[in-house]
Amino acid sequence: IEEAEEMADRVGVIDKGKLLLVEEKAALMKKLGKRELDLALVDPLDAVPPGMERWQLSLVNDGKTLRYVFDATEEHTGIPSLLRELAERHIAFKDLETSKSS
Repeated sequence: IEEAEEMADRVGVIDKGKLLLVEEKAALMKKLGKRELDLALVDPLDAVPPGMERWQLSLVNDGKTLRYVFDATEEHTGIPSLLRELAERHIAFKDLETSKSS
């Protein structure tokens, strides 16, 4: 990816001779920077609480996990403000995990 970033405007991905995708370099780099923060909640939620739309959160695992997708390439990911907001609302979590977004 580093070579493509320096040399190309568009990037193609080939697997076993098959072209899987061709994308603009900027769009591909943005996709590769996406990560997921999963918060294992102490108490499951039925819905994402009102007023938390700015983080575009989703609930998975029958409301036991709160998921936030963020861009790891950005200077401000929104994670600190999300965690503060959860604390202010007394929404507790017992574990957290980050992973690459699919």
